[in-house]
Amino acid sequence: MSVLVNKDTKVLVQGLTGKTGTFHTEQALAYFGTKMVGGIHPNKGGESWTSGMDGAASLPIFASVAEGKERTGATASVVYVPPAGAGAAIIEAIDAGIELIVCITEGIPVMDMVKVKARLEKSNSRLLGPNCPGVLTPEECKIGIMPGSIFKKGSVGVVSRSGTLTYEAVFQTTAEGLGQTTAVGIGGDPVKGTEFIDVLEMFLADDETKSIIMIGEIGGSAEEEAAQFLRDEAKKGRKKPMAGFIAGRTAPKGRTMGHAGAIVAGGKGDAESKIEAMKSAGIVVSDSPARLGKTLVEALKG
Repeated sequence: MSVLVNKDTKVLVQGLTGKTGTFHTEQALAYFGTKMVGGIHPNKGGESWTSGMDGAASLPIFASVAEGKERTGATASVVYVPPAGAGAAIIEAIDAGIELIVCITEGIPVMDMVKVKARLEKSNSRLLGPNCPGVLTPEECKIGIMPGSIFKKGSVGVVSRSGTLTYEAVFQTTAEGLGQTTAVGIGGDPVKGTEFIDVLEMFLADDETKSIIMIGEIGGSAEEEAAQFLRDEAKKGRKKPMAGFIAGRTAPKGRTMGHAGAIVAGGKGDAESKIEAMKSAGIVVSDSPARLGKTLVEALKG
């Protein structure tokens, strides 16, 4: 089984006509026929978009997400809208009742995301991101910017705050012959939608996900909270082999770091506290991102 997306997921693209939206929509269409069903542009409703790849695909453009959902039956949207308008684009998708909203955009103003978060809490929508690489279920559906060529259908669930380290975990689990059920990038921004706990709950409940890789970063307390969740679930008998990694271990203390979520304060948020929390939850923590695959194999061997 998969989590969040599968071969039946129908996807609308918010920001389809821009360079980024065009490129990644073409990549998604080429990946096992991901069902990209239309684009959204308030000034281009009624027009169509045609890709430049071989066997050029064409998608209808709708003036609003609500219209796109009504006309196509879409249950997901992906946001490639520039930062200034991305918050409003997410809210439009929430108001239209889109079940899964994946926001790739980086640099959305924090106050815009605070408004999004408030709207999310009153809705039935789930948001991945912003500032995330998306979600991919091998051989079924690709939403976002993950490179499909490194994926293989298998048994590992991957959840990560880091885009590039998501790819590293996927590449290594493919190389080890394990493959993936679904890879989920939750994004590194301080104000976002889906958190580690949400995805870990899905992976624990999924019978085909036999093991999990969790990749965190310095800043915030999401990893410590996830570790507590895993400890609580283990007491109920819900536990799967896990490998983990925390990025930013060598970051100097007291130094302001560039990443939006890298805020360390109050005895939480630094790499060592996160690593200790993960170990206390039974996660085998890798010392290097280059050993994630082998670390998971070691965890599977007990």
